[in-house]
Amino acid sequence: MLLIPCPWCGKRPENEFRHAGQAHIARPADPSAVTDEAWAEFLYMRANTKGRLAERWRHLHGCGRFFNAIRDSVTDRIAATYKPNDPPPA
Repeated sequence: MLLIPCPWCGKRPENEFRHAGQAHIARPADPSAVTDEAWAEFLYMRANTKGRLAERWRHLHGCGRFFNAIRDSVTDRIAATYKPNDPPPA
């Protein structure tokens, strides 16, 4: 079983968490001024990186908070987790 380290609660089993997509996606400042094509790009186009990537997770059956994780999509190993407003670790 994969243990995911929540920045607030510590390591917990993977079934307590939900994946929430790619991290660090900035919402357009004025969504009403964005073209349909740009809005579709924001909603649906994400990096599908093989290797390390930053993801958003939610500790659904714990503290309920969102956090970011650096996970390797090949090995499924989590290198680091950090709070949403913190910069990604090096």
